[in-house]
Amino acid sequence: MEIPPGTRFVAVVGDPVAHTLSPRMHAAAFQARGLPWAYLALRVPAGALREAVVGLVALGFEGANVTLPHKVAVCDLADELDVSARRCGAANTLVFRTGRVLAYNTDVEGCARALAEAGVDVAGTSVAVLGAGGAARAACVALAERGARRVAVLARDPRRAEALCAQMRGLFPQTAFDGYPMEHTWLRTALRASSLLVNATPVGMHPASEQSPLQDARWLRPPLVVFDMVYNPPQTRLLQQAAKMGCRTVGGLSMLVHQGAAAFELWTGTEAPVEAMKRAVGLVPAEV
Repeated sequence: MEIPPGTRFVAVVGDPVAHTLSPRMHAAAFQARGLPWAYLALRVPAGALREAVVGLVALGFEGANVTLPHKVAVCDLADELDVSARRCGAANTLVFRTGRVLAYNTDVEGCARALAEAGVDVAGTSVAVLGAGGAARAACVALAERGARRVAVLARDPRRAEALCAQMRGLFPQTAFDGYPMEHTWLRTALRASSLLVNATPVGMHPASEQSPLQDARWLRPPLVVFDMVYNPPQTRLLQQAAKMGCRTVGGLSMLVHQGAAAFELWTGTEAPVEAMKRAVGLVPAEV
């Protein structure tokens, strides 16, 4: 494919990136708006992030998305953080302006919009969040901003869960945050007390799509809603377990689209063509 002179570039940086649907989604968005932009997927291993960001700025890129494992580390490379990035201590979107690196967290908005689009109101509810990384931070901020009463954060390393909760308590005293180890007893207890489960870990992501963060699907009981931030595959093992047990499910493709739409608008200053982006990733049927 020929890329003509004058094309403006953005990218996603992470490791892995082979699974990402973002290039397809943003290509559709640029085409829908008639913009001469291109979106690349760049594998950047841990330890090479600083050099990658410096290189993108030097090459004249307009910005970038940031995914695992760099969402927290990239904040130290930014000249400025927006409110969501500061609250999360993590960023997923960079904008490059006159040599400055501006960092945003559009995952917060993406999470909130995905839940709202699915008709899930978290105000006054108890929620269980699996994971303590950048995605979990975004979920916690989105939930607290929208009035969740209690959030239980469960992680393989309970110290990380508690550290995240301590940060959130300082930002959102109206929401009770408690950290726990991701072990059977604690998981079962948290799920019994929750109306929403959010998987903010990469467990179940392609190519390990047969995996689930829950070993026992019997813990999933209606009216629990299960939201999996993993979007590839669209129907993760966790979502399959939840549906089989009669729970309502929310897939990660909706969050992918909405966080991407927010990033698109930051880069281009143009309203995102959300429906075109949904069609590109298979969230709605393609036009005939």
